[in-house]
Amino acid sequence: MDMLEMDKSVKELRELRRMAKELEKEIESVEDVIKAELTAQGLDALEGPDWKITWKSVTSNRLDASALRKELPEIAARFTKQSTIRRFLLT
Repeated sequence: MDMLEMDKSVKELRELRRMAKELEKEIESVEDVIKAELTAQGLDALEGPDWKITWKSVTSNRLDASALRKELPEIAARFTKQSTIRRFLLT
């Protein structure tokens, strides 16, 4: 791929990302309308002819790694696993 093709690909990627952000904003807006209606009706689930929406609270328990490293650094170090990833950035 020459630089002209690379430049074209980068411009296309930027435009697609811009469009994706716009779509995400529209999606969030419609979700907010639906959530407001569920709240107004006092519901956490609603079914239609070919769809079902649920909006429920979910409780999860997660390890607070920062607190563990602060309180018990030797134990935290024993159970820390290093990983390597490749990050793709376009600036």
